[in-house]
Amino acid sequence: MTKTALPGLHHVTAISGPPQANVDFFTKVLGQRLVKKTVNFDDPGTYHLYYGNHTADPGTILTFFPFVGAGPGAPGAGMAEAYAYATGDFDDWTRQVREAGITVETPQERFGARVATLRDPDGAAVELVEVAGAGSPAEGGFHSVTLAEADLEPTQRLMTDILGYEEVGHEQSDGRERLRLRAPGDARGAVLDLVRTQSRGHSGAGTIHHVAFRAEDDETQLAWREKLLSEGYQVTPVIDRQYFNAIYFREPGGVLFEIATDPPGFTRDEPLEHLGEALKLPEKYEGMRDRIEAALPPIAA
Repeated sequence: MTKTALPGLHHVTAISGPPQANVDFFTKVLGQRLVKKTVNFDDPGTYHLYYGNHTADPGTILTFFPFVGAGPGAPGAGMAEAYAYATGDFDDWTRQVREAGITVETPQERFGARVATLRDPDGAAVELVEVAGAGSPAEGGFHSVTLAEADLEPTQRLMTDILGYEEVGHEQSDGRERLRLRAPGDARGAVLDLVRTQSRGHSGAGTIHHVAFRAEDDETQLAWREKLLSEGYQVTPVIDRQYFNAIYFREPGGVLFEIATDPPGFTRDEPLEHLGEALKLPEKYEGMRDRIEAALPPIAA
């Protein structure tokens, strides 16, 4: 195996309520680009919306399954509880968010950097982390994701002993133990935080569905799959997700992990300048397009 560490995040996928409020928040408040409008490949009656930077680079992609009738969820042990964007103009961005009518919690210091927490329309935590030179949340992409765990050690061992992350910090923040891990290199989304909690959560609107890490190509992904299988993890076969190939497994604490390939990318079915404008369907659903479009609520981007 030529790669000894995952480089960081590919995307994060979450669950929301009605799609229009979700689109308005991420495009108009946080300045994200809607880079792909498609459907849940396992439930084509539901959108799958992708946000990212202008060129839809790995490490900037946040995706949502917006269920119109979804009840509220709550994060807890065995779930990812927050994702954070790297933001260079921290004061400007927190001010802009407040001016948009969004409450921003008093910034806290975490591992020497300021962190502001705001809430999306479903109450999910969205964090902005001050990183010099990162620009806007869209330009900076992800800084990190936080996993809530009843026991930090088994997940730490997976990340450091198998996936190549390094421990870079340990502190008490917000009254909880927080362990910081980092992938080597300078890719977006290289930071993973583990926080200790005994609280119970449940899936629903406002929660994170899964966390996806990057594999640069199919060969690398297959090598990671073999490595994880050899370590006793139950890993799915490779699944074609149209814009990347994916494998899934659960980490020891219960969070659903994915390893997704960088190629073929989001321009495979529409040009860069028109990303996110049209509803894109996988070939198996094209024959159902009229029925699918009639069932989906309209979205004004």
